[in-house]
Amino acid sequence: MATQTVKRNAMAALVVIGIALWIAAAFLMVQSVQNSARFSALHGWILLINAAGSLTLLVLIVVRLLRLMRAWRARVIGSRLEARMVWMFGVLAITPILLLFYFSIEFINRGIDSWFNVEVRQGLNDALTLSRAALDLRMRENLDSTQSVARELEADEQASLTSLGELRRRSGAIELTLFGVNSRILATSAEKPEGDLPLRPTEEIVWQVRQGHSYVNLDPTTGGGYSIRVAVAVQPQRTGMPPRLLQAIFPVETRISALADNVESSYQQYAAKARLREPLKTSFKLTLTLVLLMATFTALYGAFWVARRLVQPIQVLVRGTRAVAEGDFDTRLPLTSHDELGMLVHSFNDMTKRLARAREDTRHSQQAVEAERANLEVILARLSTGVISLEPDLRIRTMNQAAASILRGDLDRSDDLDRMIGQPLTAVASGAPIFEQFAEASRAHLDRGEAEWREQMELRSGTSRRSLMCACTVLPGEAERPSGYVLVFDDITALLQAQRDAAWGEVARRLAHEIKNPLTPIRLSAERLRHKLLSGMNPADALILERGTHTIVQQVEAMKDMVNAFSEYARTPKMDIAAFDLNQLVTEVTDLYRAQDAQRPGRRRLQVTLDPELGVAGLSELEADRGRIRQLLHNLIANACEALEGHVDAQVSVATHLTSRSTGAFAEIVVEDNGPGFSTDVLGRMFDPYVTTKPKGTGLGLAIVKKIVEEHGGRIEAQNNPSATGSGARIHVELPLLAANRGAANRTETARVGAGVEVRRERA
Repeated sequence: MATQTVKRNAMAALVVIGIALWIAAAFLMVQSVQNSARFSALHGWILLINAAGSLTLLVLIVVRLLRLMRAWRARVIGSRLEARMVWMFGVLAITPILLLFYFSIEFINRGIDSWFNVEVRQGLNDALTLSRAALDLRMRENLDSTQSVARELEADEQASLTSLGELRRRSGAIELTLFGVNSRILATSAEKPEGDLPLRPTEEIVWQVRQGHSYVNLDPTTGGGYSIRVAVAVQPQRTGMPPRLLQAIFPVETRISALADNVESSYQQYAAKARLREPLKTSFKLTLTLVLLMATFTALYGAFWVARRLVQPIQVLVRGTRAVAEGDFDTRLPLTSHDELGMLVHSFNDMTKRLARAREDTRHSQQAVEAERANLEVILARLSTGVISLEPDLRIRTMNQAAASILRGDLDRSDDLDRMIGQPLTAVASGAPIFEQFAEASRAHLDRGEAEWREQMELRSGTSRRSLMCACTVLPGEAERPSGYVLVFDDITALLQAQRDAAWGEVARRLAHEIKNPLTPIRLSAERLRHKLLSGMNPADALILERGTHTIVQQVEAMKDMVNAFSEYARTPKMDIAAFDLNQLVTEVTDLYRAQDAQRPGRRRLQVTLDPELGVAGLSELEADRGRIRQLLHNLIANACEALEGHVDAQVSVATHLTSRSTGAFAEIVVEDNGPGFSTDVLGRMFDPYVTTKPKGTGLGLAIVKKIVEEHGGRIEAQNNPSATGSGARIHVELPLLAANRGAANRTETARVGAGVEVRRERA
């Protein structure tokens, strides 16, 4: 910035120096025009000063031109406009200067020639001749008068000397003096005797008179006028005496003197100027040429300067406009003037200020929107309810993780979810039976023009079923056209299951209450009848009575077992949580079944696989109700053993595993058999009460197991095992290793039913 300022100051100084040199040269030229000698003396300096000034401005113009050419080639903003303006300003400035120069030269040539016209010169010559002739006539008259006085003095010397004053008056002289030898005054008479002594003749006059010639001449006076001096010889009467000299001074009228003087002066001036005719033309032409160069170079440099001054704000505006176009709204242009360009710059700065303020407001609004959107995304991500927003053409706009988990259980990563955004709903649903049914049902409503609707959907995938409560609302847009739709749905499968479980629990409590009370009187009555009547009856009737009462007692016991099972399913037990070794408990339970199998024909093989990492004291012990877990193991193993009744090479496998997840460590219990497996019609309802495929089963075993798992915050899966011989069944139980992790585990319970179909049940 400082370098630019120094350069600008140096350029301005050079311009001022050049113009000052030109002005000085022109001033010297004007001063020397009237004097040829002075003109000759100053001519070299004038040319030198002119050359220096011209060279200075020429260098500046060349520098400006080269700079403009470089800017033109580099396509600098405003260079083309500056070049056009320099061209226009230069032409407009130089054209009238050249015209004025041409006509000035012609005017000078003709004007100077007209000054020295032949008629003017002849008139001045005639006037000079006339004035001289008049003076010559007057001088001859005065000479004659003086010679007449001299003759009178020669005739009567004494009388004439006494009457010298009379002679002076008669001749018209203002002074009459008679000089003797050595210019001694012999007699004198003056018009004003109180004045100075008579004017003595010069030696030249004395010599001329002694040579026999008369002297007459026009002499200037001290008052600025002229007088006529006449000197003649006066011969003495005695021979041998030298002649005396009579001098007469005659006045010349002031008017005649002035006229003669003016004529003489005018003639001398005219003659002097006539000698300067050609030098005058040359000087005037040189002066005009200097002025032309000064005006031309000044005009050219002024054209560059004015064009630069006009283009520079435009360049600044263009740069500012480009900066604004690129998004830099903080651009502020310097306000260097208060004219129209200054108003434009002020308006531009005001515009950028408003744009910056608007951008800042927009940025704050966007930040607020983004913050709200982020909050909404966080809320949607944490919601257990699925939310899908659609474009008017049913393309997915947004979709939360819960929606993807409910409709497509195979999507667990956010990048998979991001790939769905912008895709058609039907395309995203392709390959997922639950999602396809949901998309078709939703599309059917929207195709019928139902912008807002609510429906409970029953969706099936193979042998599994899913219950969704779905609601749709329209997003308002412009011109009463919808800008999109919002689908909100919730998986109420677990809720319906919980309602069914609650209903079955209530039924179980009522059955246990209503049935258990009369069972004891019925049994007692049957035993009393048998005891009372059996001894007095014949053998045939006694046998019938024995069989009848025995059947009643057996059925009462069976009903009591069923009522006890109902009570077990319906009651809410008090949990006794303690840390214990799960592997040891599994070993104890399986040893009981191995002992029973050893006493039966057709032995079953019971295979146990234990994870050694489970059961480490203080590290991997299971915190749970030992009695309830024992009951869980009994029910699962018993259910597997009962499913293998009558099967050859029956095999039951019990295994434990220790797994780690983001929510903590889990203990897994897997019970498999190689039996017929679960039938497809009941696979989706295996954990419902009274659902069984065994002729002697009550249908409460797996329901109680599921309840125990839920009480411990775990999850259970039931599926057919394709890896086992004869398909087989597989029950997978997962329990939080620590009681503190049950809260996190309870938030999501997963029941896998069917061929890999997963149902997630959200809990409060």
